[in-house]
Formats: sequence, structure tokens, C-alpha cells
Amino acid sequence: MPHHPKAHYLPLDSIRGIAAVSIVVHHFVISKTFDVVYPEKAWIDIPFFHNAWLFVDLFFVLSGMVISLSYAQADFGTFSLREFMTRRLARIYPLHIVMLLVLLALRLLRLGLVAGGVVATPPAEFEVNNAYSFFLNVFLLQSLGFLNYLSWNGPSWSISTEFYTYLFFGLVLLCARQVGSRMLFLVLSFLLAICSWLLIVFVLGRHSLDSHYEFGLIRCVISFFMGVLTVKAASSLSQKHHEPTLAQSLLQISALLVSLLLVDLVGERREISLVAPLAFAILLGSLMAFPRAWPLPSLLAIPPLVWLGKRSYSIYMVHAAVLLLLEYAARGIAHRLQVLDSAIPGLPATLNLLLLVALVLALSELTYRYVEGPGSRVIRKLFERREAMVPPALTADAGARPS
Repeated sequence: MPHHPKAHYLPLDSIRGIAAVSIVVHHFVISKTFDVVYPEKAWIDIPFFHNAWLFVDLFFVLSGMVISLSYAQADFGTFSLREFMTRRLARIYPLHIVMLLVLLALRLLRLGLVAGGVVATPPAEFEVNNAYSFFLNVFLLQSLGFLNYLSWNGPSWSISTEFYTYLFFGLVLLCARQVGSRMLFLVLSFLLAICSWLLIVFVLGRHSLDSHYEFGLIRCVISFFMGVLTVKAASSLSQKHHEPTLAQSLLQISALLVSLLLVDLVGERREISLVAPLAFAILLGSLMAFPRAWPLPSLLAIPPLVWLGKRSYSIYMVHAAVLLLLEYAARGIAHRLQVLDSAIPGLPATLNLLLLVALVLALSELTYRYVEGPGSRVIRKLFERREAMVPPALTADAGARPS
């Protein structure tokens, strides 16, 4: 088969889950609605959560690592671009389209309530929505420069960029397969990463990686192919250093502290984000290379964090809808909750945040079980059935499948 099961690194899953929850808190903190409703946020209103948008680049690095482990480490002479893109679409699209429809339903409900005079509310987060942006979202085009705003399920901008970055990866792998050279695969991956970084900094003149709807694809390519290269480096280190050492532990802990520090400081110096993918790659690569080091891999492998990691995609994709509903609710009961601030400053905001996280985790469990897996299987079967209906002469892909 062209797809090969990847080695599984639980600490990497856990970090992805922690990052996803941090982004949920980030969107709570920066919400204009909650800023008005809860002027006192106490412990929540800290730079780390304001700057947690940077964890999207960690997702991109990790995605590059996962895809490379699955497709570039085995015999890529059997690689099929069509099957690869089908699997990638099956992985991300079911939950994307379900949440897009959920946001459409909420939008229509709000318009109906406003038209009926039941409610009168200003637009909430991520609600620059229209038929044109909906069409682009359906085809995962919302972050390729066709819009100058976030729309519908706002966080899905990164899914848009990642899908087309998968295509770049597949083409790079095909080129390497044609000449039978793993070195060419690594060289092309390096060139894509470094040229994209140079394009952002020197051609586009950006001082930060904080791009979404305009240059989000370039941002994704940088970090994704950094992740691809990280797998090669980590694999080489792992083969040379089998036994855990103090140096391995210090590297992992130092990389973690540097990564957290970058997130904490990026709000003051946006340029810091330009080196964040490298810091994230070192952290994730060290965890992959030295899975027996102490104590970080063991701490990150505890069941609750692994649970979060497995549901991280759902957490990321469902939280905007939950946030939207809680924004509506908060406007109605804000005057009742704000009196609690006099007793314990930040208590209403804390309670609302805890409710947001609880609802997101509960909903993500449902979508993980009933949308992600089943939806992926449906899409793969649809493409397999479609391919089976096409005459063999039209489906031939010489060298793409094992004999």
C-alpha cells in the first residue's frame, strides 16, 4: 500500500492537544464581546494566551512530521498522489464541512431572530459571512488570497492552507520518486521552506508570520516542510543515541522553555514569530528522537493529555461555534454575572471560560467519534467506488502502486 502506518509518538499528540486548548483560550481572551462583558479577566488576561495564535505554526510543523513519517520514510516508489490527496481530503473535510454547515445554521438563526425583533446584536467573532465566502470555504479556498477577512468557521483558514500544502508535498515526493532520490526529496523540502521564509521576509516585507487569509499558504509551507526536515534529523539522532542521557533531557526541557518564552514575548516583538517554527521543530524533534529521556516524554504521555491530543483537530474546529453561542448568551446575562467581580475579580470570566472549554471538549468527543472517523471512511469509499467505475485505461498510474 502507498500509505504506511507511522511510528506513534504520544508526547507529540499531547502537545498538539495542549496547543489546541490554548488556542481556544486565546480566542476567548481576544473576543471583543467578552472584553465588554467581562472587563476583569484576572489570571486569564496574560500575554501567553493573547499570543497563543503562534501555536498554529506548531500545528503546521507537527503536520509535516506526521505526513513525512507516513509517506516519506518508507519506500516512496509506491507513492500515489491521487490516493494521498484522497486520504488527506478524507481526513480534514468531513469535520470542516459539518462545522461550516453548523455556522451557516447559526447565521440563519441569528438573522431570523433579528428580523423578528427577538434579538438585536452586533456581529460576533468570525462573522464576516456571505455567499461568496461560503463558496470559497466549501472548496477550501478561503485562505488563498481571495478574501481579506476571516469568514464562517474562522479557524478553518489553516485547514485551507494545509490542504494545498499537502499537494506541494505530494508533488515533491513524486519528483523524488521519478529519479529515485531521497536526497532530492530533502533538498526540495529545504528549498520550499527557506524560499517561502525569504519570500515572507524580504519580498512581501512582513515582520511577522501572523498571516491568515492573505499569505497563510506561505506561512504553512514554511512550518510544514520544517517538520518534514525535522523527521530526517530526529531519525538520524535516534539511531545514534539509543540510551537516555542528561543532555537529552536538558535539550527537551530547554526547547520547551524557549518555545513557551517565544509565545509569551511575541506580542511585544512580532519578529519573534519568524524563528518560532525552528524552535517548535527542535522541541518536537527532540521528543521524537529521544522518547526515553526523562521527564518530559513520560509527563506528556499521561492518558488525559493523550486524550486531548487525539481530539485536537475536533477541539480546534468546533470551538468557534461554541464561542459564538456563548457570546450570545453572555450578552443576555452579563449584568447578573458582573456583580461577582466585586467578590472575586475575574470570577465571571473564569466561569465562562471553564464552561467554554467543557463544552468544546464534550462536543469534540462527539465529532471525533461520529464525524472524523466515519466521515473519513465515507469519502474514501466514494473515491474508491468512483475509481472502480472508470475503465482501467483511464485510471492507470504507472509505478504508483506496488505490483
